[in-house]
Amino acid sequence: MNALLQHLAQETAGAHLVTAIMRATPEQNAGMVRAALVDRTLQDTHLICVVDAQDRLLGILTFANLFRLPAERLMGEAMQPHPPAVRPEEDQEKVASLALHHGLASVPVTDAEDRLLGLVPARALLHILRHEHVEDLHRLAGIKRETMVARNAMDAPPLRRARDRLPWLIIGLVGSALATYVMSRFEAALSEKLALAFFVPALVYLTDAIGTQTEAVTVRGLSLAHVGIGRLLGGELRTGLLIGLVLGGLTFPAVWWAFGEVRLAFAVAGSLFVAGGLAASIGLLLPWLLSRMHLDPAFGSGPLATVVQDVLTLLTYFLFVSLLY
Repeated sequence: MNALLQHLAQETAGAHLVTAIMRATPEQNAGMVRAALVDRTLQDTHLICVVDAQDRLLGILTFANLFRLPAERLMGEAMQPHPPAVRPEEDQEKVASLALHHGLASVPVTDAEDRLLGLVPARALLHILRHEHVEDLHRLAGIKRETMVARNAMDAPPLRRARDRLPWLIIGLVGSALATYVMSRFEAALSEKLALAFFVPALVYLTDAIGTQTEAVTVRGLSLAHVGIGRLLGGELRTGLLIGLVLGGLTFPAVWWAFGEVRLAFAVAGSLFVAGGLAASIGLLLPWLLSRMHLDPAFGSGPLATVVQDVLTLLTYFLFVSLLY
């Protein structure tokens, strides 16, 4: 087993495995297991693994539950049977996601024959979650996925920092050109009614903020979600529309009072309502599509999503303007 673990990649379950753990058999009672803990040095004090004679994992029991049991209670009766477990080559992010989904402080690691190898302990899970969170923050900012660059972004020379950040920002530049083109198509309306231009920055900012909130939840939530994309999309669409409705409702009377233009107030409020739903949907769909392409969903956030949301917001706003003026 030691030879196997030495050849595993750094970011796998096996790299975080500890073997000095508490094992028990189904025939042992709680009193026997508690007595066996005396003078034991353990690397994990969250889970007791119940195994058979061949060391195959049968169930788990927390230390907290062990000390609540009557002394005569058998481990085979008290254990949680068929517990979730991972193989040593499993990616560390999936291990942490499994722990979160099942509410486990430690995760059992088994081989292909379900023989217990050890546990990924709580401290390792916390380290994994922190490490993945740092990488996600880099990707949300549009920094390319390179593990060492992500870890040492502030220590890298300026040339490398620029190289890592530029790819998605170039996409943003193209998107900005597209947004400029969209605005140029409505030059006549803007020239006739200058007040229309006043609200473009606010609309773009608010819809970007709605989308960013969705992206921040979606990027990591996709690895934990166990529902269909249709249900997720429906929920985010309704959430975005509700947020847009509230923001539009607050904006409508303010614009009407400030400019004395009910049509302008309708255009701004209606755009917030529709663009809010679109921004929330884009914030979910882009990471989901990239996840389906076996890319990290965090790539769908930051500059790429911002470009799409900005263009859709402008199109929505000027569509309302065209209909009302």
